[in-house]
Amino acid sequence: MSTTDPTGPATLDAATLRHLLDSGRAPRILDVRTPGEFETSHIPGAYNVPLDLLREHRTELLAHLDDDVVLVCRSGARATQAEQTLTTAGLPNLKVLDGGILAWQAANAPVNHGKARWDLERQVRLVAGSIVLAAVLISVAVPGIQWIAAATGAGLTVAALTNTCAMGMLLSRLPYNRGASCDLDTIIGQLRDTTPSGGRP
Repeated sequence: MSTTDPTGPATLDAATLRHLLDSGRAPRILDVRTPGEFETSHIPGAYNVPLDLLREHRTELLAHLDDDVVLVCRSGARATQAEQTLTTAGLPNLKVLDGGILAWQAANAPVNHGKARWDLERQVRLVAGSIVLAAVLISVAVPGIQWIAAATGAGLTVAALTNTCAMGMLLSRLPYNRGASCDLDTIIGQLRDTTPSGGRP
């Protein structure tokens, strides 16, 4: 079922997307997670277009997308950001998979699996938690270091309020999260050379 929220993007639930895939009327599925996350698990036929690359090259990508596009991430936050970016660039009628790949897996829908890696949100929690813990412990011997912990907390608060995450964007650029499929030419080649119902495995 599709829903439209005047305060947010149009969404599509896992059952409806699965029905479209099974019926041969598959939309373009753009997975905006990092290549590392995508390689771990993704919807068959999805294209990996990392959010940072999508933002930087929205104009080039727009020429290879039609109106029938569903955006996917882990839980919906990055897909919503991608929807805002593409809508501003002029692509109408986008949909976000409600609940992301987590909802897709919870519905026991088909998933292609690869090498297991930590998702980006888990990496952010690890790094932020480690910074706070280290700052608090070090501040016992070095007064003033606790302000690093405060700054980290402030950054996480801003990330929640703005639905963005600078730390996440930085982590997404690490080699651990990158892959051979994340360059613009490869992605455009995949979008150009396959039909929406074909996709790639």
